[in-house]
Amino acid sequence: MSIGEMLAATVPMARTLNLEFVETTAEKAVVALPDQSDYHNHVGGPHAGAMFTLGESASGAIVLAAFGDQLSRAVPLAVRADIAYKKLAMGPVTATATLGRPAADVIAELDAGQRPEFPVAIAIQRADGAVTGEMTVVWTLRPNN
Repeated sequence: MSIGEMLAATVPMARTLNLEFVETTAEKAVVALPDQSDYHNHVGGPHAGAMFTLGESASGAIVLAAFGDQLSRAVPLAVRADIAYKKLAMGPVTATATLGRPAADVIAELDAGQRPEFPVAIAIQRADGAVTGEMTVVWTLRPNN
């Protein structure tokens, strides 16, 4: 099962919004939100809450890709998030997530008995490439012990 399929199977909101997991690697995750009138705002574009969920889902996908081999000893949890809506989003939008710290550094902190935190940066874009939103989700790997 791919990371996108796993997230769609285990995170009901990802299924509800019909998110499409386009690319998921430890370096980058790309998730698309199709244009769906049920999730529009008052001006006919994707609702801010749908775009937040899109960005958070992209961040979760890269976290699972980068740290999936650590799940037996730690649980990934979102700690906080910040989003800025830059331009009007219309039609389908895509979120691209990248890790803000090297995965090896995060794993080294986990190995040292710490609870590492790390940012994931997300750019949300329209089909024409314009960045309509920027988001950062800070994640942690909470040790299981």
